[in-house]
Amino acid sequence: MLKEMGRTSQAVLIILYVFMTVKAFEMEIIPANRIVKQIGETLRLTCNTTGCASPRFSWRTQMDNPLGGTVNNYRTYSTLTMNPVSTVNSHDYLCTVFCGEKEKKEKSVKVEIYSFPRDPVIEISPSLAAAEPVTVTCKILDVYPSHYLEVLLKKEDHVLLEKNFYEDESTNTENKTVTYSFNPTAEDIGKEFTCVAKLPIPNMDFELKERVTSERLTANFGPQNTVITASPGNWPMEGDTLNLTCVTESNPPAQIVWRKHLADESIQLLTENNVLSIPDAHFNDSGLYICEVTNLVTNKTEKAAVDIVVRGAPDITELSVEPSTTVREGENVSIRCSAEGNPSPRMILRRKSDGADMGPYSEGRILLPSVTLLNGGDYECVAENKFGKSRSEITLNVEYGPKNTMISVIPATAVKEGETVIMKCTSSGNPAPVISWKKKKTTGEPEKVYTDATLIIKNIKSQDLGLYECEAYNQFGKEAKDVKLLVQERLEKPDQMIALIIAFSSVTAVAVPAVAILIYVSRKTKINGSYSLVKALGLKV
Repeated sequence: MLKEMGRTSQAVLIILYVFMTVKAFEMEIIPANRIVKQIGETLRLTCNTTGCASPRFSWRTQMDNPLGGTVNNYRTYSTLTMNPVSTVNSHDYLCTVFCGEKEKKEKSVKVEIYSFPRDPVIEISPSLAAAEPVTVTCKILDVYPSHYLEVLLKKEDHVLLEKNFYEDESTNTENKTVTYSFNPTAEDIGKEFTCVAKLPIPNMDFELKERVTSERLTANFGPQNTVITASPGNWPMEGDTLNLTCVTESNPPAQIVWRKHLADESIQLLTENNVLSIPDAHFNDSGLYICEVTNLVTNKTEKAAVDIVVRGAPDITELSVEPSTTVREGENVSIRCSAEGNPSPRMILRRKSDGADMGPYSEGRILLPSVTLLNGGDYECVAENKFGKSRSEITLNVEYGPKNTMISVIPATAVKEGETVIMKCTSSGNPAPVISWKKKKTTGEPEKVYTDATLIIKNIKSQDLGLYECEAYNQFGKEAKDVKLLVQERLEKPDQMIALIIAFSSVTAVAVPAVAILIYVSRKTKINGSYSLVKALGLKV
């Protein structure tokens, strides 16, 4: 009994330990407090869980508006990313987590949005020299929510105008303008006019709630003393970022227009900023750049110019074959290579197999009238200046009909019966010719056709003699060569051999004395000056 009670107590303790160590199902949203973000920033909300092995997540706004972001679910947490934040993200966001079929938890966080990105812009016009009323304009750009905006316009410490926009019902960023007109006096020249813009959104904590811009009232003049500065200089390297800055003296600020003189004498309009930026400068960015500044109040215009030369290693812009990289023999071919670089590159266009110092080569162009198979191959273009070298290759493929068809016979065209004859046919062409053999009858018609470049006749017989024709052909033509095969019969019977030996011996018996007599007569003739064969033989005539 005591043992049973002890075991029961141990089991209870184990259950209590497991219950205490297993965490309860909980969730949280990070960040958890009220969130304030400016339009254009990035916001990521994280819904995190503990105590649930396989949670399911759901995001929504309290008014069931679009989320305005991207949801990504992971094993124990889910994220809602708003990039960039816009006015559509001004909501209470709720994250709901389901654990199993019954457990569910939900939390929310409030996201508040504003836009107050830059200081006000002050414009004072027209020129005092015009003896007209002056208008001071204060512009507040990209503000949200505009119904909290308050604007003060001051001259020195004196408030000229106060304005708010409480009645606005903005749903997006807006530009707001406040103007004040007055008749200036001589004392007003040099006075500082200040625009103060405030965005005091209740209960919203963000860094900057007030922006200020000041401008002094001066007489209109200019433009004058207009200059252009080039960075990194007037001779940038290819790939550099080229910045051209136009600076002028003008009141009010002059309008700036950049133009470029093109090779055909036309003028290209580039930009209307005082800085012209050319990232990754290229050779075709070289040229004459003009900065034109205009003061619309004084109605005056001034120009400044700078000549930019982009330097760098050559770049091959074209390597082409006309009419095509694959041509028929006899066509006219032009191979052209173009490159750009500064200084102007030295160019060589040549066939690679001809070697570095051999032709044909050209300063950018090769003309091949009536090409032959010898003109085919790889051509390379090399462009070089003091900053480097560029190289490119192209292949010219010359197609032609079969040529130089040849037949070789092993061991010979005249063989004995029983031997093996190997007849091989070779031919050049592009595409490679197809080779076949024909044995011709006495009428000239083909007797047999063999579709192989090598014809092997084993254990040759007399009926194998005759005229054989090798034909090489492709889509551009054909060429044929003939060979006549002669077969010598073997002397296999003994009686034939005996008759041949007797005949040879008889001829020898007659021929040897006759030759001796002729030699003797010849010698006597040399000694006596003449010789009589009748006297020598003692014959009577």
